[in-house]
Amino acid sequence: MNAFLDVFKNSSRPDCRRSASKARRPGQGRARRLGGRVCDAAADDADLGAVEISQGIGADRKVTLTARTVADLVSQVTSVSNNDMTNSLNAATAVMAPFPTGNLKVVVSSVTIDAQGTATVAWSDTLNGTAKSRGATVTLPAALAIPNSSLIWSEVQYTYKPVIGHVVTGTLTLKDHIYMRPRMSDITWRAPRADRQPSELRLRRSAAPSST
Repeated sequence: MNAFLDVFKNSSRPDCRRSASKARRPGQGRARRLGGRVCDAAADDADLGAVEISQGIGADRKVTLTARTVADLVSQVTSVSNNDMTNSLNAATAVMAPFPTGNLKVVVSSVTIDAQGTATVAWSDTLNGTAKSRGATVTLPAALAIPNSSLIWSEVQYTYKPVIGHVVTGTLTLKDHIYMRPRMSDITWRAPRADRQPSELRLRRSAAPSST
């Protein structure tokens, strides 16, 4: 969000008060007309800039909401089928509306933490992006690296291009990510069962009650 505000603050806008002051000098009718036009142009610039900044902030908020929505959907179930995953990723495009989603990338992954506190990717899926490699090591915030646990990690990237391009020019890459813990079980499984990774199986064994 600060990126949009910085662009707006740094944009060049005429000083209407200075132009109006010059226009009040005697015999400066032409300058008066010019000063009025300068002020009108400045007002138009400000209006266009406000629209662009508002739309950019809206897109940035949508990115955050999309990351939270995808993680929330996946963390609510014990197992995710291919159809479930398709529905969850498609929900991302609905959340981003009315912004075009051709430049939207979503990656959702299950991260398991073993008894030594090492976090690795158990499974990963994506929409328009690149899924994480299974078994890849993940660096987590210390507070989240709890041994024998797991997390759902949702990442969203969106390339925002303003419609007008008057104040905010070019494209801006908006990103956000979030971690959520599975709510219904220790880990969210990824169907089919053959897709389970050793880290998932170890976690399940450690979480299973001992037999009597």
